[in-house]
Amino acid sequence: MARLDVPEIDYDRYSNRQLAAVPLVVLAVALLIVIGAWVTVGTPVALGTDFSGGTEFRVAVAGDSPQETIQTAFPVEPSSIREIPSQGVFVVTFGSDLASPSAAEEAIQCNDLDGVDCASEEQAAAAQQVTYRSSAVISSAFGENLQVTALAGVGVAFLAMALLVFGLFRTFVPSVAVVVSAFSDIVVPLALMRVFGIELSFGTVAALLMLIGYSVDSDILLNNHVLRRSGDFYESTYRAMRTGVTMTLTSLSAMIVLTVVATLFGIDLLASIGIILVFGLSIDLLNTYMLNLSLLRWYKFEGVAR
Repeated sequence: MARLDVPEIDYDRYSNRQLAAVPLVVLAVALLIVIGAWVTVGTPVALGTDFSGGTEFRVAVAGDSPQETIQTAFPVEPSSIREIPSQGVFVVTFGSDLASPSAAEEAIQCNDLDGVDCASEEQAAAAQQVTYRSSAVISSAFGENLQVTALAGVGVAFLAMALLVFGLFRTFVPSVAVVVSAFSDIVVPLALMRVFGIELSFGTVAALLMLIGYSVDSDILLNNHVLRRSGDFYESTYRAMRTGVTMTLTSLSAMIVLTVVATLFGIDLLASIGIILVFGLSIDLLNTYMLNLSLLRWYKFEGVAR
């Protein structure tokens, strides 16, 4: 049976400042990206159709150049085109500025028996290769309301987690260490979403909510071993690491597999959840065993003495 051996790190070689520096620099860069995007664009990450509003069509396409065919068949240039190989369809997304979803639907049916005229011969040729399957429309006002509700949910969940942590440990520094680590576990994936162009959707919001839980379990485990279990600081740290690192790496491996499989089968919701959790769990290792640990060590050896 395979066994995961967690190496014992010699933390004596590094000062508290050295341990905290790397995750704090990563957090600072992430905050710059998120705040910069907020100031320049108006949103920290790109908004998906769920929150910005828009129209989504599912179509089947014949021919060797399906993306070019889709762009020609529709009267307005799509915001995005993505393929779902398992279903043999393409998802064509338009922004909220699409004047009439029904007009776009008619455009790709312009050579059918509806008597709808095509705008050009080129569009007529392209429309013959596109088969309309279904569509969904979200108004911009409704999308904005969904956005406010979803982000409020994330904020309330984070606040509830912070109150629970403070109630559990009832000491300032260990509690702040957990909350700051959890905050970084959310902000860094948001920055990576902006960098890689991943849109904020129901899937990514669900992933952010899951990260709040994923991020605090290893932090609470570490704090509990150091503050409440017998043994010296480094012995308690290593015991917590054996369990915490194993949990995180197991979850990380599962999320990588989920992301790959969901991407191959075109399951966008699961792919979005998976990639955000991969980002968050990766940064959680850094935050828990460098940032949180440095604050705990300072509290244990210097803070209590004061």
